[in-house]
Amino acid sequence: MNDTATLAGLDPATLADTLRVAGQPGFERWQEQIKRTGGCADPIHLTGWVLHKDKTSGEVLHRYSTEHEPGGRLRIACGNRRASRCPACAWTYAGDTYHLIRAGLAGDDRRDIPATVRDHPRVFATLTAPSFGPVHNRPDRGVCRCGTRHAADDPALGSALDPDSYDYAGAVLFNNHAGGLWMRFTNRLRREIAARAGLTQRELADVCRISYGKVAEFQKRGAVHFHAVIRLDGPDGPDSPPPSWATTDLLTDAIRAAVRHSYTSVSVPASGDQPARTFRWGRQLDIRPVKAFGDGSELTERAVASYVAKYATKAAESTDTVDRRIGNKEALELLDIPDHPRRLIAACLDLHALYPDRKLRDWAHMLGFRGHFSSKSRRYSTTLGALRQTRADYRAAQDRQARGLDDIEPDTVLVLADWQYTGHGHTPGESALAATIHRGLQLNRDTARQELPTRLALEGAAA
Repeated sequence: MNDTATLAGLDPATLADTLRVAGQPGFERWQEQIKRTGGCADPIHLTGWVLHKDKTSGEVLHRYSTEHEPGGRLRIACGNRRASRCPACAWTYAGDTYHLIRAGLAGDDRRDIPATVRDHPRVFATLTAPSFGPVHNRPDRGVCRCGTRHAADDPALGSALDPDSYDYAGAVLFNNHAGGLWMRFTNRLRREIAARAGLTQRELADVCRISYGKVAEFQKRGAVHFHAVIRLDGPDGPDSPPPSWATTDLLTDAIRAAVRHSYTSVSVPASGDQPARTFRWGRQLDIRPVKAFGDGSELTERAVASYVAKYATKAAESTDTVDRRIGNKEALELLDIPDHPRRLIAACLDLHALYPDRKLRDWAHMLGFRGHFSSKSRRYSTTLGALRQTRADYRAAQDRQARGLDDIEPDTVLVLADWQYTGHGHTPGESALAATIHRGLQLNRDTARQELPTRLALEGAAA
């Protein structure tokens, strides 16, 4: 352990448990397991065995059992995408999202996405929620409507100026229907592009495809909005050029028209004391072209991919709510939540009986939002599954080499295994050590990433 500051900040019980773990005979192997998970905060515990045998001769090529592991268990990463739950696994998820989004902007030869995708019209668009009442904010000019110039970290930001008149029910119902509103937007966008090209929608499909990758973000006021990379391709996706009439200006104009069209709305019927509502996107709409190489004032591929990846691991907890389900108002009263998100959660719990098909109680901790935080169209780029499989294949190749099986054809090996789930998580001391391991691994990777452009430049100069 090299993180002295972390040790100094531990309570006596956690410090004692940390020293206990570090003093155990199997500590070095425990560290290896945790490093392999990336410093996972809530690893899955398994017991079992794996046997590799030659299919023809029956010879045992390799045998592994958790019997001799620390505690008789193997620890594997939990894979949770939420940074509030597991920073280590969320960091991996954010990295995968970064590569997924960037591959759709810059191409990726390893995944059959040509670099010519950079020549396709593409923009970075932000679609926001409408207003449900005035909130404390930091305007570009002047002061907040409350007469205060709020600091960036002021906890009042995003909360209602007048909670009694704020439409909390409307806010959570909008969040709940935001996924459907996005679907209607993409449908209308196809019509708008076809109209500008002088084509029917069926004719458009034969010459042009719309691809996108998007992520949801919660504003401080608790309303969800979407950031999306939207791109025009040829009929076969990123490996086919778009038609000559497909330009960034046409795409931008079509997006604006699709957002404002009456079709792009979602109606919610009246129920109980709630009136009928029609939800549309908010007036704030930002559309900016994505540049391959910026001059400091333009959005670059790397900046967009980093921005999307950042929010792919966050959820409603960024509004000071919780990241776990809340069963009822009695449980809500026991939680230390600020007034504004508390009212939003309470609105979800109250509305559940009026709109049972919307499952608002189940999604109260998400302020009603029930969609995917990050998603993409089928042909935008690669998939998260493909990225994870690449990582798994790399690990498998490492394991075969370590076991002396790399020279043996995999098809000639019979693998027998038996695994059982035995729990998850860490003791307090293990948690402190795992967090230190995660920080060390992340620092090493960030340093290597920062040094890569310089190293490539030096190698190019030497050549």
